[in-house]
Amino acid sequence: MNQPSTQDACKGLLFIVSAPSGAGKTTLCRALRRHFPDLLYSISHTTRPPRYGEQEGVDYFFITPDAFKKGIQKDAWA
Repeated sequence: MNQPSTQDACKGLLFIVSAPSGAGKTTLCRALRRHFPDLLYSISHTTRPPRYGEQEGVDYFFITPDAFKKGIQKDAWA
């Protein structure tokens, strides 16, 4: 049997969790991260205000609509 190359060994899986507001995405992601502590998690930016209990840099990066538009102009979201 062939051994995986270093490049193959570094490959992983990408999971995208998408659902309407209030469907439980945060609850699901927190449970997955508890069960799989090596799982990497990408924190999104949002222009909406924080909801009760949400923390900057933990749940989202909360930015203004103007900062978001400037990020688009600077290609920051690519």
